[in-house]
Amino acid sequence: MARRRHRTRLPVTVVAAVALMSTLAATGSTATGAAAAGPGPDRPTIRYTEYGIPHIIASDWEGLGTGYGYAAAKDNVCTLADTYLMVNAQRSRHLGPDGRASPGEKQNTTTNLNSDLYFQRIKDDRVVERLLDKPAPDGPEPEVREAIRGYVQGYNRYLAETGVDDISDPACRGAAWVRPITELDVYRHAHAEIIMGSADALLDGQVNAAPPGSQPQGAGSSATAQPKSTPAPRVSSPGRTAAKIRDAMAVSREQGMGSNALAVGSQGVSGGTGMLLANPHFPWQGKNRMWQSQLTIPGKINVSGASLLGFPAVNIGYNENVAWSHTVATVAPFGLFDVQVDPFNPTMYLVDGAWERMTSQRVEIDVRKPDGSLAKAARTLWSTRYGPITTSMQGVPLPWVVSAHAVRDVNMNNLRALNSWFRLDQAKDVHDVVNILETTQGVPFFNTVASDRKGNALYAGIQATPNITDEHARSCLTRTGQLLFNQSLRLPNVPPISILDGKRSACDWPDDPNAAAPGLLDPHEQPRLIRSDFVGNANDSPWLSNPEQPLAFPRVMGDTSAPRSLRTQELILTAQNRINGTDGLPGKGFTPQTMGQLLFADNSRAADLALDATVTMCRNVPFGHILVDGNLVDVREACPVLAAWKSHDYSTDSRGSWLFANYWSFLSNGQGVEKLPWRVPFDPKDPVHTPNSLDSGSSEVRDAFGRAVLALRRANIPLNAPLSDIQKVTRGDERIPIHGSLGQLGVLNVITPGQVDGKLDIVFGSSFIQQVRFTATGPPQALSVMAYSQSADPNSPHHADQTALFSAGGWVTERFTEEQIAASPELRIKVLN
Repeated sequence: MARRRHRTRLPVTVVAAVALMSTLAATGSTATGAAAAGPGPDRPTIRYTEYGIPHIIASDWEGLGTGYGYAAAKDNVCTLADTYLMVNAQRSRHLGPDGRASPGEKQNTTTNLNSDLYFQRIKDDRVVERLLDKPAPDGPEPEVREAIRGYVQGYNRYLAETGVDDISDPACRGAAWVRPITELDVYRHAHAEIIMGSADALLDGQVNAAPPGSQPQGAGSSATAQPKSTPAPRVSSPGRTAAKIRDAMAVSREQGMGSNALAVGSQGVSGGTGMLLANPHFPWQGKNRMWQSQLTIPGKINVSGASLLGFPAVNIGYNENVAWSHTVATVAPFGLFDVQVDPFNPTMYLVDGAWERMTSQRVEIDVRKPDGSLAKAARTLWSTRYGPITTSMQGVPLPWVVSAHAVRDVNMNNLRALNSWFRLDQAKDVHDVVNILETTQGVPFFNTVASDRKGNALYAGIQATPNITDEHARSCLTRTGQLLFNQSLRLPNVPPISILDGKRSACDWPDDPNAAAPGLLDPHEQPRLIRSDFVGNANDSPWLSNPEQPLAFPRVMGDTSAPRSLRTQELILTAQNRINGTDGLPGKGFTPQTMGQLLFADNSRAADLALDATVTMCRNVPFGHILVDGNLVDVREACPVLAAWKSHDYSTDSRGSWLFANYWSFLSNGQGVEKLPWRVPFDPKDPVHTPNSLDSGSSEVRDAFGRAVLALRRANIPLNAPLSDIQKVTRGDERIPIHGSLGQLGVLNVITPGQVDGKLDIVFGSSFIQQVRFTATGPPQALSVMAYSQSADPNSPHHADQTALFSAGGWVTERFTEEQIAASPELRIKVLN
């Protein structure tokens, strides 16, 4: 779709542009669209096509990084600068200690003060510097170092050309904290992304941990925290603590990052050999935005897709022969150790019958006071041989009394992920993908789903995983740890949390000779499946990647023979029905059109299972009223609204869908699907279709429905309001309707509304969506859409263009070969002289 009104003229003459494209085209392309073996351009070159998508070509890795850094800064300099501020522990200095920071997966999860203390400790310990001092494979490969060196040059070049005072984005225009960056800034950012799977759950607990009888010091003082008399914290029973952590983790998983990915092999593709649907669910604001690009060094690499902003590589995408995506896995990237402490000296703890002294570390940061002056804030943080002490997990207290809890993060010493992604960008087939994942073991907390030109579909749960075998778990889990590790898995998507006995050194994660780093699980023990029909994942465990071939694996990686989420059910059923031709659409097998329909149909599995029973309940309510907290709610108007919602979808024009979403949220209340009042319980022999048949006579169903009707009326939302009137995202003065809904409804196109600047907006959900089809010959055929658009800058022409396209259910036809790029009617070229 041409958008000429958004064209931006760049400093290159028409003659030079034509000459450049002629030269590139003359180098030729293979039948599959691979980069030619000839040399690349003398200077890094960015070719912009429709929707501002950059196709970056260079003759070497440094030049490729330079082009990426320049183009990424052009679109999102404020978001990047804010991220570098965070990883350098400078937020409190510039923005004050009480502002909100997002060091993990979600938005605004802690204070600037706590974020700075956490990252200052990492800086003081020289964690990233020590990793950079190591040769590959523990440290970055040479090509990674070259690309990041170039990235810094490109970012700084854009900043120098533009000037801080002339940045178009008002979020950081003229800000003192916008500055040129160093390579260390980029590696610190990469490391922060790699460890973010543990940051949300444990950051506050680590920086607030203090021995009994003392409390941590707040902002604004230059003194170290002094002990003060405090009431002894109450220690909950193991069962109560485990239940609180389980429930908190369940809510976090619903609100945190997720994804769907479906790989289809030769048996499931119509007119092709393989297909992939990538649908990562990420925040729509902040450091975890994704950004799309194509990266080419002729003869070395030609890859297209998206990355977490600031990574000069493609994290999710495709090359000439392989397409891949990631989904958040049911592996906890951390573990706890329960250490017994001396009641008279609680910084002493017992290991193998001998007392050891915790190490203390004074962490100090600068803090901006209300009058603009600076002060120091300092805390004493505590560690054991296993790792730092924490006094909470996901907000659930873990009191430091007769014992304390230490954290070991499986990714704290992981920069291998950079090597993983650079090598995946050059993979040749799914077997090569498996080899890369096994040898680097750097993917931090993600599954990998891939398809290739040869007709193979791959699921791989090969990642950085704590080496907690089933035998090790049986020997070393504490009572609370047993409950969490074994029972928390009754909630779909909740990872098994380990709490091991720290009194025994043998309970630490053992080193495995086959693993890529100390304390990691043997990658050969981790699940993988290659098939010619399909594999997929929607954040449940690997068990039913394909229900025809259930997988087995160590419990640390997730559950088996347990209920699947409604989103997993929807993914499996739609894949099976399309491949078998039983979905009511013509023919069998996936095409680009039917793959797009799988996602943008916005069908709710919850509505499929429960809408009819809900309508029956509504019609049978005595006198049409439900008593809710002393309020008599008239639901008679709601019955025909739901009865008319026959499509079960969350398209923008659907009516009744918002009412059902509110009702289902009250009914499920963070519980697993099997906890709801079904007449037919979960059956592990039929895991895709059970549980089912909602009990329309249940008081839980009645109460939840009454609460939903009451909530909408109090919000002045008509019960039959179209989704487009409610679920919108703000882009400048425009409010764009967004289709899709919550994952707990079994909707694949996950969209999560929340409060942004005092109004309901989109905070999380489908981000970069891409489908790729391979044929026996010819280049990959790809369609994509960036749901929140390429740029966070409200003055950019690419701040809302793809958002409007996404709203309309449209796709961008990607340009991969040099001929396709040259043919773009929107072609604009920037040569970095």
